[in-house]
Formats: sequence, structure tokens, C-alpha cells
Amino acid sequence: MKMLIIGGTGGMGQWFTRFFLRHGYEVIVWGSSGKTEIADQMGVEFATDLDREIREADVVIITVPIDITARVIKETAPKMKQGSLIMDLTSIKAEPVNAMRKYAPEGVEILGTHPMFGPSIPTLQGQIVIMSPTEGRCDKWFPIMHELFEESGAHIEIIDPQEHDQFVSVVQGLTHFAYITIGTTFKSLDFDVSKSRRFMSPVYEIMVDFVGRILGQNPYLYAHIQMKNDQVLKVHEAFINECNVLSDIVREEDTEAFCKKMTEAAAHFKDTASALHRSDKLINAKIAEFEEMIASVGRERGLLHNYSGVTHVGIIEKVTPRTVTLSKGDRTVSLRTENIRLLNDVELNKWKIDNLAHPIRDISVLIPVGADPQTIEKVIDCDERIVSVSIIDTYSGISDDRLSVTYRITILGDLPAAEVQEDIEKLFVGLGCGIRGQNSI
Repeated sequence: MKMLIIGGTGGMGQWFTRFFLRHGYEVIVWGSSGKTEIADQMGVEFATDLDREIREADVVIITVPIDITARVIKETAPKMKQGSLIMDLTSIKAEPVNAMRKYAPEGVEILGTHPMFGPSIPTLQGQIVIMSPTEGRCDKWFPIMHELFEESGAHIEIIDPQEHDQFVSVVQGLTHFAYITIGTTFKSLDFDVSKSRRFMSPVYEIMVDFVGRILGQNPYLYAHIQMKNDQVLKVHEAFINECNVLSDIVREEDTEAFCKKMTEAAAHFKDTASALHRSDKLINAKIAEFEEMIASVGRERGLLHNYSGVTHVGIIEKVTPRTVTLSKGDRTVSLRTENIRLLNDVELNKWKIDNLAHPIRDISVLIPVGADPQTIEKVIDCDERIVSVSIIDTYSGISDDRLSVTYRITILGDLPAAEVQEDIEKLFVGLGCGIRGQNSI
């Protein structure tokens, strides 16, 4: 299947380009910025003749800013061929779906789609994807896309475009509005957020991190989420009204009225106990990682910096609520705890395999008569200090009928190669092999 992604050089466009490539689609991208180097990095073609690619594509995906989505659909849909699919990946659904219904010719199928995640996630596993198929206009392609996303681990929600925008006006519109308002309030108060972390509770820390997460994103995206969903303003009005009511209650020091409002809200919320348990898991996860860092003092660990993407590997020297100090050979680095993630043993080992220079030893052995060289190879490969094992030579001209096999052993780069090699040779002997010789590479 040939797919064109308009907006394919943006964040979500790049994510879905790689996703559909992995699933066998021939993907071509186009972006108004003309960043052909991004297409080159992904190993796909950048559309030089956009109209031709639209006419030839089996699927056209629109992933452009919300404020121009309807216009791009209007310019694109009429050029598409019979039997093809146009789908959008926008955070609102009513306007783009109406545009697709209006401008896509009969025989061109349409599918409104809203991935409830950003381009930083590694896979679809556990993610929610909302779809708004139009009855009679997506009989062929809806089952294909539904199955593809679902088999990749996503949970699919089917909803009418208007109902989608109503829910999203709260799920995104209200939450973003509240977090951004907290951020602008910090600014209005000239409040020192960094200094406040010295006195933070886990709940405050998580809340501030979410505020910072939103504030650090593309402000135009969040402006469009607020301004292009016609359901959002009435949500704002309700929120601001409740803020004013509660503020008046506090100003009047009316404890009973405050408790009544909170109790009524809890009754409407209904499942506060489950919310408590889920939030406890989040809080305890942060505490557990910090405690693991403390327990790792004096040990080698890997710390991934969440923003730079750099992994620091060394001996943890000191841990405080604010910083972790890591010794890396003849130097030390100090990292802020909120900016890093502790790698587990598997992740650290993979980092070492990918980033260190590994010594190689060629060891020739005489294996027992009737023994299988590949089975012996698998046994040697079980040693966690070994990056890889391969058979590079066999020779059968030995007088006692034993087969001579040369194994190439790649040893993890930060280990004493001589000691590991000696242990591997002992393992060969324990398997009934005789050592003929070894070479270093």
C-alpha cells in the first residue's frame, strides 16, 4: 500500500511514518517546511510533486496544525483516487470530519482519528486511539486500520465527532487550561518554582512536573486545542465560575459551605477510592526510584537524562533529594533527580553493548566426538559477560577424529578480558573440549 503523510516531517508525522513503515507500507512524506533531510533520516521519499502523490496514494494522512487542517483537507481530498482513504490525526474531530465529508469525492473513504499520545512514546502498547468512522464511507479501510492499531497494542475507542469534542473539551481543554493557568499564576506571583521544590510533597512535585510538561510544549498546539474546539469555552465558564464560588467561600471563612462543595464533588466523582490507589502507585513509584538510588550508592548504575537523552554510567557517590552525584572515571557529574531515570540492569547492559568497545578472542577447541558445535555455542552465549559468540572455522583433519572448532568470543568492554577468557576456556573444558589455541583481536 502506498501512503502519503502530509505533515510527515513534524513530530507526529515522523512517529506515524516509522509506524507504517514497520507494517509494510510504502510511505512518502510532505511538509510545508521542505525539510527533505528529515525524510532522508527516516529512509523515505519527500514528495516533490505533491498533487501526483495525492492522486497515486492508497492512503493520505493529514497531520498538520489544527488551525489549517480543514484547509489542507479541502485542497487534498478532491484529488484522491477511488477506493483510497483520507484520515486526519487531529485533536478535534467535528471540523476535520465535516471537511472530509464535504470535500472527499464519492468512493474516497474517510476516517477521523485522534491518537491520545505524543510522539515521545516508544510504541502503541497501552495507548488509546479514538476513531470516528462515517457510516457508509469507511467500509473497507476502517477494519484495516482498526486491526492494525489494535494488534499493535492500542485500545480503540469509537465515538461520534461531536461527542468526541465534548469529552475532549474536558479531557484536554480543561486540564490544559488549568495547568497553563497554574503556570501563568506562578509568573504573576513571581513565585520561585525551583526553590519551592525544597519543601515539596510528592503530590505537589507531580503536579508541578505536569505543569512544566505542558508549558514546555509547542504553545501553538495548545492554543489551537483551546480555540478550535467550540465546546471549550463553556467548560472555561463553568471552571472559572467554580473558582470564583470557592474563592468567595474561602474569603467568607465558611467552612461548612467549603466542605459541602467538596463532599458533593466527591459524590459526583464517585470512584475516589480507586483514584487514591492509582495516585498512590504513582507517588510510590517516585519514592521507590529515589530509594533505589540511595541503595545504589557505591555501585555502578546508569542514569538516563530525560531531556538530553544522554546516558551517564558510573559509580553513584551521593544522593540527595535534589541531586545525584556520579563518578565517571577521573571526573564526577551532578544530575538533578527530577531530570533523570534510573536504568535497570537489562537497559544498562544494552547500553554497554551498544556504546563500549569490546575485545574479541578467537578460541580453537577440540570438541567431543558426536557433540554439536552449535549447542556448545549456545551454552557459551549464556554467560552474561559475553556480547556474542559465533563459529568462524571448523576443521575435521584431526588424528583422533575430534572436530576442531574456532569460536569468536566478544567480551563486554568494561570487564577484564583475560579473566573472562580464562573462565570461558574452563567452561569449554568442563564441556569436554580440549583447548587448541586462542588469538586476540
